[in-house]
Amino acid sequence: MINSKLIALLPDLAAFILVVDEGSFTAAAKKLNVTPSALSKLITRLESALSVKLFERSTRKLLITRAGQKVYDQCVLMVNAAQQAVDVSTSDHTEPAGSITVAAPEAFLNSVLQPLILPFLQQYPEINLKLRAADGNIDLFKHSIDVAFKLTDKPDENLVLKEIGKTNLVLCASPEYLKQKGVPLHPTELGSHDCLYLAETERDNLWNFLKDDEFHTVAVRGRYAVNHSQMRLKGVKEGLGIGLFHDFVIKDALAAGKVIQVLDNWTIKSNYHGAIAMQYPQTKYMPARLRVFIDYVTKHLVLN
Repeated sequence: MINSKLIALLPDLAAFILVVDEGSFTAAAKKLNVTPSALSKLITRLESALSVKLFERSTRKLLITRAGQKVYDQCVLMVNAAQQAVDVSTSDHTEPAGSITVAAPEAFLNSVLQPLILPFLQQYPEINLKLRAADGNIDLFKHSIDVAFKLTDKPDENLVLKEIGKTNLVLCASPEYLKQKGVPLHPTELGSHDCLYLAETERDNLWNFLKDDEFHTVAVRGRYAVNHSQMRLKGVKEGLGIGLFHDFVIKDALAAGKVIQVLDNWTIKSNYHGAIAMQYPQTKYMPARLRVFIDYVTKHLVLN
């Protein structure tokens, strides 16, 4: 256990090493920018604290005692350990190595981040990346998260914010489903359709629609609800109904004609739309591994 007495002795022990290495009070005092007499008094104080004689003093030569040599040997270990601590902290800020824990909503993690992971790890072979699927709010400090991606218009004000794009919610269904059940032209018509929703909370089947000054909340229903975007998309492709997705999840299926967007003239409001926010704690001493990850994402993931 480190006590106050030991802490007070640490500077004197370091000065003692310098005296031994330089072979004289005069040379050591010059490096420490103190007078030889002041350094001599420091060593005397150290001898008193340790209850041991460290040097045999003479006008011609300074000799370390046997006990002093033992103290010196231990002090060298102490200084070497201190140097290693400095080296570790320096490399932490200069070398991209170590672990990063990243949290993101499942849909964003799977559709957007996942394609970037392998190239990033190949570019930085000394970095270990831990990914966590986390929908909703997550406490970065409580869960030891380095970077969190959030889909929200209300980012955490206590964290650094980098907005890397926007996301909107899209309703779509398979061509076969719409041919069979018809295309809804107004949000209120969704009540007669099968709909696929998240089913994470009791209110996930309440879809909010906005157009100009008109606002509607529609309670949808359906035979299949799942909080995994790709499973929900597969259900929509198989004709199980109309599903709600982030635009980055559905864009490829839309482009391929496998699904068709409906009610595209309405804005769908939820807790999971708006800015794509990359957030992390504020710090003056950001590790290199975290800095290169943030820079990599910023460079390769600019979404409009």
